[in-house]
Amino acid sequence: MKRILVVEDEAAIREFVVINLKRAGYQTVEAASGEEALEIYMANDDFQVVLLDIMMPGLDGLSVCKQIRAKNTTVGIIMLTAKSQEMDKVSALMMGADDYMTKPFSPTELVARVDSLNRRVEMLANSKNSTVSDEIIIGDFTLNLRRRTLVKRGIEIELTPVEFQIVEYLFSMAGMPVDRTDILKRVWGESFIGDEKIVDVNIRRLRMKIEDDPSEPRYVVTVWGKGYKWNTQA
Repeated sequence: MKRILVVEDEAAIREFVVINLKRAGYQTVEAASGEEALEIYMANDDFQVVLLDIMMPGLDGLSVCKQIRAKNTTVGIIMLTAKSQEMDKVSALMMGADDYMTKPFSPTELVARVDSLNRRVEMLANSKNSTVSDEIIIGDFTLNLRRRTLVKRGIEIELTPVEFQIVEYLFSMAGMPVDRTDILKRVWGESFIGDEKIVDVNIRRLRMKIEDDPSEPRYVVTVWGKGYKWNTQA
C-alpha cells in the first residue's frame, strides 16, 4: 500500500486532500501540526510521500521538512503553499522539498503531482536493491543507473529522487546545454503546473552537494541564454 503523511492544520483542506488521495488508492495518515507530524514520522518513517503545509502554528512546515529530509533522503516531499509565499517556496526547496503546490489546487492536480513523485520514489527504492551495475563515469563522478547513486571521488553523495533525475538527464546530455523547460518536462512531467524557477532552485541545491565551491560551479554550469550543462572538461 502506498502510504502518505498529510500534514495540514486546516481541517477542511486536510479532509479534501485525504478524501481525494484515498480515492486514488493511497493510504493516508493525518497530522494537524508540525509537532504531531514529526512524532508520527520519527516513530515510523514508512511513507513514500509527505504532503506538508508551510504555514502552521508552532513548528512550521519548513522546520518539519528539514528534519524529515535529514532523516530520509529518498522520501518524496510536497509543500503546500499560498500564492503570497514566494520566498517560502524557494526556502522549502532548499530545505529538501521535491515539489510544491499552490492553494487552491484541484483534485486532478493533487493526484497527478503525488503520482508523479511516488513513481520516482518507488523507482529509486527498487533500483537501490539491484546488484546489477550500469555505470556512467564522467571525470570525478560515477553515476550508477541501477542503484540510483552518484559517487564523487569514491564518496557517495546523498541525492533526493528529483536531484538524481536531474543529474541523470544532464549526464545523458553531457557537454551539451539543456534548456530549463526540457529539464522541467523530463523531471516533473509534461503536466506540471507551476513555475520554471523550481528547476533553478534544485540546480542551486544540487551544486551545494556536488561542487567543491558552489559559488564557482565547475560541474553543473550555466550556459547563458540556453540553460545548464554537465561540464565534461572540469
